[in-house]
Amino acid sequence: MRIFIHPKDIEKKEGIKLNEDKSHYLISVVRLKKGDTIEIIDGKGKAYEAKISEISKGNVFVNIISEIPSDIESDLNFILCQSILKGEKMDIVIQKTTELGVKEIIPVITERCLVKKTRKIKRWQKIAEESVEQCGRTVIPTVHEPVQFGSLFTVYCSQQMDGFIFWEEGGLPLKDAIQRLLSSTTLHHPNTPIFIFIGPEGGLTFEEVQLAEKHGLIRTTLGKRILRAETAAIVSVAFVQFLLEERH
Repeated sequence: MRIFIHPKDIEKKEGIKLNEDKSHYLISVVRLKKGDTIEIIDGKGKAYEAKISEISKGNVFVNIISEIPSDIESDLNFILCQSILKGEKMDIVIQKTTELGVKEIIPVITERCLVKKTRKIKRWQKIAEESVEQCGRTVIPTVHEPVQFGSLFTVYCSQQMDGFIFWEEGGLPLKDAIQRLLSSTTLHHPNTPIFIFIGPEGGLTFEEVQLAEKHGLIRTTLGKRILRAETAAIVSVAFVQFLLEERH
């Protein structure tokens, strides 16, 4: 059983009060009792063993016992730039790419986005948190506020970007795109951002792809079949992570 607790609360070490939702889950769903142990993550890369010290009036209190060594996170810094999708599609992308190891998620408003505004950032951040608790990670990805496509390159990267823009109308085969990236950058620093850009349901325009290439992103493709946007995001992150980590 793993739950997220804010780092400032973890500093207390003893008598840490869990919030209402987490207390309810531990008491009513998992049915833990005083003296049971759980794993706590701080969302920044550390994990701890903790013991339930008290259950009072529906509130759960825990004491930190010790830090747990963790080697779950990727050495590479993947950032997903996802054109905003309708309804639950975006929820799925947040959940699954978090499981796959992305460090940040940037919702992007592109020309063909069906959703131009959203108030779901807190919801998406919560989905990322719950996904981390479930999959065993220790770092919770940051879900940023939405950004217009044209502003993306100045807001998040003052220089050329390392990474890929996936386009259903064609580009380099992914293996060749990976090789091009590796030949142009050493990726020697673990914090070097690697951007993965996925379009909306209606796809990206040629002008948007051109602008991305101008700023360093490599145009690539997942093959001849046109995938749904949410499928493309999950598959792209999985493939890029596997191929880059293998060669890195």
